[in-house]
Amino acid sequence: MSRVPDQVFVEDWDPKDSSVLRDQISAYDNMRRRCPVAHSEAMHWSLFRHADVVRALRDPRTYSNEVSTHLSVPNGIDPPLHSDYRAIIDPYFSRERIDAFEPVCREIAEGLIGKLPIDRAVEVMSELAQPFALKAQSAFLDWPVHLHEPLRQWTMRNREATLAQDPVATAAVAQEFDGYIRDLLETRRQAATPSDDVTSRLLRERIRGRLLTDEEIVSILRNWTVGELTTIAACVGILVHYLAEHPSVQQQLRQMPTALPTAIDEVLRIHPPLLTSRRKTTRPVTVGGKFMAAGSRVTLMWASANRDERAFDAPDEFQLDRNPDENLLYGLGIHVCPGAPLARLELRVIMEELLAYTEWFSPQPNQPPVRAMYPASGYFETWVALG
Repeated sequence: MSRVPDQVFVEDWDPKDSSVLRDQISAYDNMRRRCPVAHSEAMHWSLFRHADVVRALRDPRTYSNEVSTHLSVPNGIDPPLHSDYRAIIDPYFSRERIDAFEPVCREIAEGLIGKLPIDRAVEVMSELAQPFALKAQSAFLDWPVHLHEPLRQWTMRNREATLAQDPVATAAVAQEFDGYIRDLLETRRQAATPSDDVTSRLLRERIRGRLLTDEEIVSILRNWTVGELTTIAACVGILVHYLAEHPSVQQQLRQMPTALPTAIDEVLRIHPPLLTSRRKTTRPVTVGGKFMAAGSRVTLMWASANRDERAFDAPDEFQLDRNPDENLLYGLGIHVCPGAPLARLELRVIMEELLAYTEWFSPQPNQPPVRAMYPASGYFETWVALG
């Protein structure tokens, strides 16, 4: 049998080029219009169009999620095992648990916002977004207060490793986090009285007749915590910055606070907090006239798909009456984000409290925001004045 020659690719773009990193969302918009299925050394195949991304999300048999060399539960697991993990994980984000957590979440938000000064500029990420994400996550998991500072420091080191694009530092940071979790598991095991907090409950969960391994529990808690400490913080920064820049929208929500859940999803569609996710083809497939062999690595470009003109008329405009089913903020299909109910609660509560505490907030013209860089989105710094 003759060997099929290796495919030679023409690189359509460079995702790490400085012009892309300066404004990732605009760069992805341009790629969607110019080359909606593109190849690059860094991202392999990238799908920019909403329809192409949705097709991939709805076809997990063709687009596998098992792309990492490290265990990633549940988002890095394919069916049928994926369903078994989701059956364990989804109840942690039930309506009853989320409703019960709301008073705790609101107390955290009130405590942080009540300390914000009205007489000077506030750096949103360090003074509100990151502390809120850290405290809310720790409270939801019932983690000890003494972990707050190590986790805060860990978040900073994770950001520095990401900015430096240093794989050795990134691996070390990941190992450090896993150490925190393993120590916590051992503490929970040694407790004289069994607890009903999330970590303790996970120690008692069973899958296919056996207890979850420590590696599986660490992976679950890593996914929840990294998502909280980075993505929720990014969302808060994006939301505050957007409303500061768009006083008419801010005023609309002050007058109509019941619209906040829809408005939050819409703002985060316009400026997505997550840029990409990865897949791997299990069979040959052709998308947009481009052939991808089995085993091809594919990057789904969330930050482009959610701004596609074919799915969202005038995608840069804030519109409260869009079809929510088209918004891919929390994904779609079997891998839709299990923590979406918690995220929606936290973002609604923090924005309700900020709008109630202030009469207005606006950008600081002499302190421009510092955009986050791939793989992060949102801002590393964004300043507002409160009134």
